[in-house]
Amino acid sequence: MRQNKICNKPITQACQIARKCFTLCQKSLHGGPDHRTDTAMSLAPSLSELIARARADMRMGVPVVLRSEAGAALAIAAEDLSSARLNDLRALGQAYLAITARRAVTLSARAYDSDLARLVLPKDVDVDWIEAVANPADDLTHPMKGPFQSLRGGNALCAKAAIALAKSARLLPSAVMVDVDNAFEIAASHGLTVLPVETALPLMADLAPLHDMVHARVPLLAAETSRVHVFRPEDGGEEHYVVEVGRPDRAKPVLARLHSACFTGDIFGSMKCDCGPQLNAALTQMGEEGEGILLYLNQEGRGIGHANKMRAYSLQDQGFDTVEANHRLGFEDDERDFRIGAAILKEMGFGAVRLLTNNPNKIARMKDQGIKVTERVPLKVGENRYNEAYLATKARKSGHLL
Repeated sequence: MRQNKICNKPITQACQIARKCFTLCQKSLHGGPDHRTDTAMSLAPSLSELIARARADMRMGVPVVLRSEAGAALAIAAEDLSSARLNDLRALGQAYLAITARRAVTLSARAYDSDLARLVLPKDVDVDWIEAVANPADDLTHPMKGPFQSLRGGNALCAKAAIALAKSARLLPSAVMVDVDNAFEIAASHGLTVLPVETALPLMADLAPLHDMVHARVPLLAAETSRVHVFRPEDGGEEHYVVEVGRPDRAKPVLARLHSACFTGDIFGSMKCDCGPQLNAALTQMGEEGEGILLYLNQEGRGIGHANKMRAYSLQDQGFDTVEANHRLGFEDDERDFRIGAAILKEMGFGAVRLLTNNPNKIARMKDQGIKVTERVPLKVGENRYNEAYLATKARKSGHLL
């Protein structure tokens, strides 16, 4: 029996099992990610479940095998990389760091792959160097990290999938990778998740179906006749919440607010943003009118997550505005997906809204998704000396109507 050079364990049988499972899973996906026609497939994970598994692995710092028609690669989140796993990856071939084009601009690195760059890892660098390249926290104190050698040509699709997974896991959008020929053997011998990227990437870009799992009466200070709904996506992603004030008529435009979760502002009363005052003002207005829908969407920090939001705040302390901070981290101006709000409104039976917002992008996305916006209701509260510059940047660079 052939031996694995990495872990010195018999792999032939395990590899055959991994190939069979992958093939069966692929066959189950022909009619859609959850459409199975073979009784034997009832226990096998669907593609959306494989993506959720890969996303969880990335958060834990476990490598994921990404397989495309052009080849396969191992990927591990840059911020969770250990020295031992870096050495194991290097034993398989030339390691490289996948980063977004936004981060590449900051580093003066060539992004030959359009929206991303693949930087060759020099042989003598360690995990601290990788962390410094992926994380802009010390860019000003240690600006000279290059020069960088960017890969050109070859298979960049796996790198695209790795960055998409890192973003969905709310990690820094970067991954250490190595291209491999024996992907199934490595996955089988080390128990790694294998993800087919050609089919996974379109599914990751789609909006997962959301379901109202439960709702219950929750009297609020601002509106005593309120119920809270919990919406859960089928892809294993974060749950979202809805506060339904009163009994809104589904046949009429409802006063609605798409509110993105803000842990610091909504709970602690942070003065760096206007989120807490907006939340309270929206609920108060709905309470006064006797009805309304507040969608509390788990998209912290414009969709980059708690940790990355704190990283952005730290960069703002260094003198960068909110948009510049996001770009230096490797993110776009706004990573939120407002299709979620439209899907929830439709699920609840609403087709038209009076939208409480200062953000024209929310209005555009509602219209794109078939939700009629009959009126924009301004929500101008919460300005103070700590967030004046932040609000000015939102108006100047993001078009907010302030």
